[in-house]
Amino acid sequence: MKTQNLISVLLLFFVISFGFSQNTKIIDSLQQELSKRKEDDSVKVMILTRLHEKLMFSKPEEAKLYAEKGFKISQKIGYTRGIAIGYMHRADYFANRSENDSALFYYNRAKNVFKEANSMRGLIFVNHSLSSIESSNGNLDNAIAITKENIELIKTHEKEGDAKTKFLGAQYVSLAGIYVEKANYKTALIYALQGLECFEKINHETRKADALKMIGDIESGLENHQSSIQYFKDALEIYKRFEETFYVAYTQNSMGISYQNLNDYKSAETYFNLAVENAKKVEDNLGTTNALHNLGEIKRLQGKLNEAKPILSEAKAIAEKENLKLGMVNSLESLSKIDFQNKNFNSALNSNSEAIEIAKSLGAMSHLASLYKNRSSFLEGLNKNNDALEFLKLYQTINDSLFTTKKSQQIEELRAIYESEQKEAEITLQKKEIETLNTQTENDKLTKTLYGIGMFSFLVIAGLIYFSFRQRIKKNKIEREKQEAIYKQEIEFKKKELASQTLHLVQKNTFIQELKDNLEKIKRSPELFKVEFRRIVMLLKKESAEDKDWEVFKSYFTEVHNNFDNKIKEIYPDISEKEMRLASFLRMNLATKEIASMLNVLPESVLKSKYRLKKKLNLDKETDLNQFLSDL
Repeated sequence: MKTQNLISVLLLFFVISFGFSQNTKIIDSLQQELSKRKEDDSVKVMILTRLHEKLMFSKPEEAKLYAEKGFKISQKIGYTRGIAIGYMHRADYFANRSENDSALFYYNRAKNVFKEANSMRGLIFVNHSLSSIESSNGNLDNAIAITKENIELIKTHEKEGDAKTKFLGAQYVSLAGIYVEKANYKTALIYALQGLECFEKINHETRKADALKMIGDIESGLENHQSSIQYFKDALEIYKRFEETFYVAYTQNSMGISYQNLNDYKSAETYFNLAVENAKKVEDNLGTTNALHNLGEIKRLQGKLNEAKPILSEAKAIAEKENLKLGMVNSLESLSKIDFQNKNFNSALNSNSEAIEIAKSLGAMSHLASLYKNRSSFLEGLNKNNDALEFLKLYQTINDSLFTTKKSQQIEELRAIYESEQKEAEITLQKKEIETLNTQTENDKLTKTLYGIGMFSFLVIAGLIYFSFRQRIKKNKIEREKQEAIYKQEIEFKKKELASQTLHLVQKNTFIQELKDNLEKIKRSPELFKVEFRRIVMLLKKESAEDKDWEVFKSYFTEVHNNFDNKIKEIYPDISEKEMRLASFLRMNLATKEIASMLNVLPESVLKSKYRLKKKLNLDKETDLNQFLSDL
């Protein structure tokens, strides 16, 4: 290949990477350069690789053809890295079709070849995809382990510079996303902020927008929807400035969800419409399906059933064509609800059955629980009360399992954060001890320099004193370590008891509320009423009788959280027992719905109580109540 041609190709890649903002222009430029390339070499493989990357979401079949061509050329010329990339692109194709077993097979083959080629960046890219597959399969701990492996690879093998910082930031944001899936929002926020810090350090605007959007998603998960909208707006401003239409669509979709959670349906509908428009503009079928589903659902919630149905049908058609199985589940579920509202019960059951089968094949338990609950309502509409009760039981079984898992994860997160804070405190203490000893040593040296000449006997005495002093420090340190060990054991015990009491309180109140709901349903069915009513009432009275849980919880909470109640009473001496309960639950970062369940009240009552407590504590509007209580 001539030098002039090589320079033009390298210049082309520079222009492609930094000059164009329109995806179609990039593709046209790549295709033109490909038509000029007659020789099968690594540069041709690079062009085919870039074409695959640009088309893999919008035109997956066309992208696959480019990938396979690059793979064959790599095998022909013995280009090991190209072979690894070929395996990775095959895996990408299957991953985008939710065929995760095939995707995992080819990702692992790619990983082995990248290792042979000693391509660390190739390993990083494959690990990132493997982590995504594990996460989508629900293997969140595996996904976390793979992402942390990537972080160590980057720290060890990447040279210091902007590229290393960018790669690290991307992995931190990815790790935050996995912890969001685990409902470990506090841990997720730590990693998202680390990612944001990396991108701000190198002034990488678009990656900074990625981190801002992730923080917005975390705030949404914490039910801080107003705060999440501001983060989404900050991310959206950057994406629009750089004409990143693909990410604009996803951010607008997330904003719509936050507005929906605030019951601002008009704003939600506006952003869902924009998300559909932009996703279609870049031919992102997955984004289009999700946005169409959300748009149809918001119209359904507003009672605009005739407008909602064709939108949801379009979302379903795209999902079926592209084999987007979760998209199919979501669309079918919403369509079945519309049929139910229109009293087309048989049609509703058919769509529901189809959605259940797909959700089962994916192992999507949260979707399955929702579908079982809907089916129970549909059957009740057909007066098939026995069948309705069976599906309600299935829903409750899955929902209880998901709830227990979520609470266990959140309690484990609190424990991990507590232990991390304890370690940091120990490290700080050790550093202070070292600094103290170093200062004392320097003082001893200065004394010896000034007075040491001709004073041998004094040095001997000083040495003995110093030795005695060191022995005393050592002895005191051993005693202190013993006391700390005892203290740690006590704290660990209290932590376990606190976690147990917290989970017990939540489960107890949830159990009572569900029993009451079931009782109301049974009362409407005479045949069930005669058999079940007395037994359920007795069980409910027995479960409600014990009221010692709060006092036990309070005693453990006080010991673990350093006399938290005394600190609040210093600020607000007239705080009531009810307000103290609310403050304690907020200190543990429990969500509004969880607190409502524990207090056996509506979420709206919890929000009002939070407002009154904030007012009584004389906090201004800018001060976040949860953060204030956490900092006490």
